Amino acid sequence: MTDGHVVIIGAGQGGTQAAISLRQEGHAGPITLIGEEPGLPYQRPPLSKAFLKTGEAGKLALRPGHFFAKKDITLRTGLRVGAIDRAARRVRLDAAEGPDGGRELGYDHLILATGTRNLVPPIPGISRALGLRTLDDARALRRALDRPRRVAVIGGGFIGLEFAAVARALGHEVTVAEAAPRLMARVVSPEMSSAFATLHRGLGTGLVLGQPVAEVTDGGILLADGTAIAADLVVLAAGVRPNTELSEAAGLPVDNGIRVDARLRTADPAIHALGDCAAFPDPVSGRPVRLESVQAATDHARSIARAIAGSGGAEYAAVPWFWSDQADWKLQIAGLARPEDDSLALTDKLVLRFRADQLVAVETINDARTHMAARRLLAPGQAPARDKLAARDYDLTTF
Repeated sequence: MTDGHVVIIGAGQGGTQAAISLRQEGHAGPITLIGEEPGLPYQRPPLSKAFLKTGEAGKLALRPGHFFAKKDITLRTGLRVGAIDRAARRVRLDAAEGPDGGRELGYDHLILATGTRNLVPPIPGISRALGLRTLDDARALRRALDRPRRVAVIGGGFIGLEFAAVARALGHEVTVAEAAPRLMARVVSPEMSSAFATLHRGLGTGLVLGQPVAEVTDGGILLADGTAIAADLVVLAAGVRPNTELSEAAGLPVDNGIRVDARLRTADPAIHALGDCAAFPDPVSGRPVRLESVQAATDHARSIARAIAGSGGAEYAAVPWFWSDQADWKLQIAGLARPEDDSLALTDKLVLRFRADQLVAVETINDARTHMAARRLLAPGQAPARDKLAARDYDLTTF
């Protein structure tokens, strides 16, 4: 067990879980959790769903303020880490004002949980669009939706579609413009894309697929083919980029994320990285992957906490899973498929994904039982071949 000082950069879901898990695993030394946003650490997933409807920010907090004091976790928010001095094992804190600006903080172990930021494509007029990443972003969107609006959403991924479903439920006119030929193309099968296109069109949402946005204007958006879509409000949901600049400046290898090994260690043995900003070896294929999910961030955090506390140090090999709530549909994905992987639609709400006839992912809608069975079935070394599934009529719950 170690009693050294652990500094965690990033007070989102993963960083907060790392602090909590360190105490749970018996780490007795100081823990400092640093967050760039002011206030208590909070959940991001509800920002594009429940919060837009209710505006109840208090329900987003991951833990109440007194929790951190009780667990002897020093929480510092409204601060940015400006630099990491790996040789001296110190970080420099930057603040616009206040006593912490320019201060240095020493560490024995450093955990990077810097997350992601919204991708802002080089589209003329894009500054007119509102993003949805932080609590302040969500508050601004709620204010913008205080009266009937024509809304254009740039991006047909999880966030764009979750927002579109909420906006339609609130009575707004919504059009989603997606540059790819189908919705959520990076993460789901063509069959599941088609099912969700049917859902959103049934809600009254306009979908424009395969047409990049060329410009954001005073009156809406202009597509690459010259089509103009009128809108009073434009929402940008075109994806995210990992926050790796701090790590790169410190000389840590970066490639679509901070490169870590199977134990989530960077090239520096005193530094781990987790969650959306970390590129780690996929336990199935071995190729580097970066997962944008609460599950990955929290699982990474628990694994790193065990390693630092000396209660374990196994390679990270959890089955990835994801979810998205859109209208009354809950999409759940177990496993990790690539866009080119084969798909087999058993129903319009259940799709199996295969690579070289090996099951790699299962997509379900409103089917928690099959989703949970898939998560058990897809453990490394256990995923069945297509013929074994066929022999059981593709019923995953019988394995």
